[in-house]
Amino acid sequence: MLLTNRAAPVIRAFHAGKRFSNFSPQDILLRTVCLSLRQRKWKSLDPLLPSLTTPLVAHVVRELRDSPQLAMEFYSWVREKKGLVGHSLDSCCCLVHVLVRGRKFDETLVLLKELISSNGVSPVEILEGLVRSFESCCSSIAALDSLVRACTLLGDADGAYEVIMRSRVMGFQVTVHSWNNFLNHLLKANDLGRFWRVYGEMVSYRYVENVNSFNLLIYALCREFKPHEAISVFYRMLKCGTWPNVVTFNMMIDGACRANEMGLAVKILRNIGIMSRDLVGPNLVTYNCIINGFCKTRRLKLAKDICREMNDLALGPNLRTYATLVDGYLRNGNSEEAFGLCDEMVEKGLTPNVVVYNSLIYRLHREGNTKDASFLLFDMVERQLSPDSYTHSILLEELCSKGFMNKALMLHSQVLEEKLVVDNVPHNVLIKYLCRSKQISGAKQLLCSMFVRGLIPDLVTYSTLIDGYLKEGDLANALTIYHTMVNLEKSPNLVVYNSFVNGFCKMGLLDLSHVMANLLSKMGMYDTITFNTLLNGYLLSGNAKGVCDLVSKLGKFGSVANVVTYNTLINFMCKCGCISEAKKLVEVMVHRGIVPDAVTYTTLIMSSLKRTSSPEEVIDLHDFMVLKGVVPVKHTYQTAVKPFLAQQVMPPDVSNEYDRK
Repeated sequence: MLLTNRAAPVIRAFHAGKRFSNFSPQDILLRTVCLSLRQRKWKSLDPLLPSLTTPLVAHVVRELRDSPQLAMEFYSWVREKKGLVGHSLDSCCCLVHVLVRGRKFDETLVLLKELISSNGVSPVEILEGLVRSFESCCSSIAALDSLVRACTLLGDADGAYEVIMRSRVMGFQVTVHSWNNFLNHLLKANDLGRFWRVYGEMVSYRYVENVNSFNLLIYALCREFKPHEAISVFYRMLKCGTWPNVVTFNMMIDGACRANEMGLAVKILRNIGIMSRDLVGPNLVTYNCIINGFCKTRRLKLAKDICREMNDLALGPNLRTYATLVDGYLRNGNSEEAFGLCDEMVEKGLTPNVVVYNSLIYRLHREGNTKDASFLLFDMVERQLSPDSYTHSILLEELCSKGFMNKALMLHSQVLEEKLVVDNVPHNVLIKYLCRSKQISGAKQLLCSMFVRGLIPDLVTYSTLIDGYLKEGDLANALTIYHTMVNLEKSPNLVVYNSFVNGFCKMGLLDLSHVMANLLSKMGMYDTITFNTLLNGYLLSGNAKGVCDLVSKLGKFGSVANVVTYNTLINFMCKCGCISEAKKLVEVMVHRGIVPDAVTYTTLIMSSLKRTSSPEEVIDLHDFMVLKGVVPVKHTYQTAVKPFLAQQVMPPDVSNEYDRK
């Protein structure tokens, strides 16, 4: 027994030595590195650097999965010492798993974005690497969700979608958060068609929608000016047992405001408590949406009332509230009230920002008050508020509109030297006016300079140039710009297509205009401008058949016909001497809810005057249009109608009544 007790330590030591002797050199190196890292002995790692192979680095990162900060420091140390060759895709993917496991999502996104944008690794390759190391790192699906988010942050919609789909094939399903992230990206890119297709796929895969999913649906419907459908989604959300948050209500209110349904917006505001069982209350954003809606619809008194209500609820107006009100009063021509709001803002300790100054400067320039606008610009600089790209655009617009093109170009060069231009807006202003002044070559040079300075031309840039070339009758260059735009994956919008319709009409290529209009109709992009442009083209060319075909489609395209459409047709009928038919068309306008305007009045009165000298006929026509809601044009009335009234024996009060009308 004594011998046995004495022998036990020796036997245990023997077996321990046996196990130790089975360690491979790589295992020993791994344990040494991990021990040095945990003891923060970085200098002791320097001699081991040549032995740190990429598989070993990946293994070390996996071993440190419970110490994400240390794993990230080790990763950075290896990259500093050995550069990119020190890491393989596997070691990077292992670090992604470790960071996600430690809930370091911001650091995860930085790493993934670097892999995709700097190292040129495709999202699918990263996905495969993450799947390979998934189990060994004891990771979660959040790693794949992070990859989808990294793709959307880089603007790679196709990459994000491929990750979602390929992960399903590999037996991994990303969470609803990835789908929401991708759907949100499509909304930001204004790709509503793809949004609805992807949403349909998500539902077909039986994902359970959460509050963010429903919020995205509501936002998409509001972007399509469908506030009532958005409210239907809200009630479906409640039936599914998902409770709304303040973002839900803010989106519905903003959607109602965008659709000019202010009554609906206010109704939602007043019923937030009832609709959410008092779980949600309005916040600053809610009230700012309402104020913005009232300002856009020129109901400034109601906007001011909402602002007072905010004060009563201790939701004091913030800088955005005042900026919205200032802009609203300026757009309504009430500069005095706008400046009064600025004073009130300063009294409350809020400093006007660049947005407020831009609104004031823009409105003063529009009113021709360049002296006060210049004073405000100097005041802005004195307050150490740097003029932004929009400020410079306002100044360029003012100079160009007054015909000082050279001064505008000089100012633009100065601004470029100071590196104050960060977007396309100033360039677009100059390109627009260069095209208007028929200096297309100068506009083309500006386009080239944008590429040199790292600015990517947008749809406005390309559509302006295309329109400029087409107005000059240069179809070849217009098509060249169009193909450049398409090759750069800039999807042409209706403005571009309407420019081509107009250009074809001006060149007498009516068949091409007709084909283009039919294609737009099939694509669901046919609008009022398309219809009016084609109509005007047929009228100018004397193509009676084309005019008749279009007029016969007024019932089909009734929603695209506006006052300009009817005025164009009325003018054509009057020139043909068909005054009675023109009057019938006025009745059709009114029946369809379109109020005749000053152009309608002048066209009919002057045409009638040319055809007849009968006072009764002219006066009857005047009365007819007044009864249809037309406000008489003062000059036309004074020169064409009033002289006939003076020839008739009329009581003074009746004559005065006509003058007032």
